[in-house]
Amino acid sequence: MEAFPGAGGDGIVKDMFNNILIIQTAFIGDAILTLPLIQVLKKNYPNSKIDVVVVPRTAEIFANHPAISEIIAYDKRGKDKGFKGLFRLRNRLRDKSYELIVIPHRSLRSAFLGRILKPRVCIGFNRSTGRFLLTKAVKYNPAIHEIERNLSLLDPLSIQVYDNELPRLYPSENDVVVIDSLMDSYSLDRDKKIISIAPGTIWNTKRWPMERFIELCKLLSPECSAIMLIGGKEDVDLCDKIASGTKEKNIFNTAGKLSLLQSAELIRRSRVLVSNDSAPMHIAVAVGTPVVAIFGATVPEFGFAPRGKNDIVIETKGLKCRPCSIHGGDKCPIKTFECMLAIKPEMVLNKVRSFL
Repeated sequence: MEAFPGAGGDGIVKDMFNNILIIQTAFIGDAILTLPLIQVLKKNYPNSKIDVVVVPRTAEIFANHPAISEIIAYDKRGKDKGFKGLFRLRNRLRDKSYELIVIPHRSLRSAFLGRILKPRVCIGFNRSTGRFLLTKAVKYNPAIHEIERNLSLLDPLSIQVYDNELPRLYPSENDVVVIDSLMDSYSLDRDKKIISIAPGTIWNTKRWPMERFIELCKLLSPECSAIMLIGGKEDVDLCDKIASGTKEKNIFNTAGKLSLLQSAELIRRSRVLVSNDSAPMHIAVAVGTPVVAIFGATVPEFGFAPRGKNDIVIETKGLKCRPCSIHGGDKCPIKTFECMLAIKPEMVLNKVRSFL
């Protein structure tokens, strides 16, 4: 495992905390964008134990990370649902004697958990519904990137961040073996031009149409060794339709077959990832793979654009109806879907070519 870098002189703060807890029970993308906060904390408190409370679906994101001591799964919509589940979690954690709790998640439940664990310092955002439970509520700045917003939670600790801190993921040796075997099963050389495409998202208005992905795959197929379609179990049918719609032999559907870190390892080996505004683009940033991100209903100004220095966002600017919501929706409110339909496969192809 890679050794995590120690603190620099400018980053050391006066107050010391032996036990630190991060509470982040939101979606996969949000979990990944919490990693820079954890990494900077570890740089400044190299001898401290940093634990995380996360939902089961995102727990793997934090696995093997050298900045993290323990991953605590909190199934808030399953076996740990309701106040009984919350107090069971409190009982599991109270002997750990956390002195500092940082809460990027802005829910009342997260703030309440932080309060009942009785830390010396509990920091969250002033937009949290449980802000009155915090010892310090930091101003939430909607005009900056989510990574910077999360890092601003360290301001009360007098921690300054000078570098462009990006999230990092750590696939295991077994994850590497799994992807080696996958590549071998497709008879692919491991040093060839591979493109990953993540066509799914839970929000319909954030999804570039399936037909456009099919056309893009047809255009890209002659220019690369393989196109890997990536996604979760919910994306299997979509990726099947894209693969069968192209009728190309070098397009492979891995949706539903890989874990999060195995998908991260596959993306790491790719020349570029093409993605909607969804979690895979943040995974790519965390493994150093360039991203071509397609934005429709949402806009990069919300603070969730890919953060890599070479990443590209394709969007339809100048529409009065855009953005139509924070997360996107099930259908276009004005029934034109112009934000996505105006983005042609050739436009995406030209951007992808710059990485090939």
